[in-house]
Amino acid sequence: MPTVQQWRDGDWQVRGISGGASAKTYRCPGCDQEIRPGVAHVVAWPADDRGDLTDRRHWHSGCWRARDRRGPGVQRGRGAPRYG
Repeated sequence: MPTVQQWRDGDWQVRGISGGASAKTYRCPGCDQEIRPGVAHVVAWPADDRGDLTDRRHWHSGCWRARDRRGPGVQRGRGAPRYG
């Protein structure tokens, strides 16, 4: 069940994903590293009208908790493949 979390950049719907429920590889926007299948993590998307479910991003749990202390670490080019 998603919960709403308040951050400096707005309100976010956040849902925890257990390791058993994680079957795909995703790219964490916090550290730009892969989240491999079987790894517990969180999914977050804007809670207000700024976005919809296509704006969901999968984050390592620690990267999500530290997001106020560091910016996105995405260093890939725009043409690079997207995970998720």
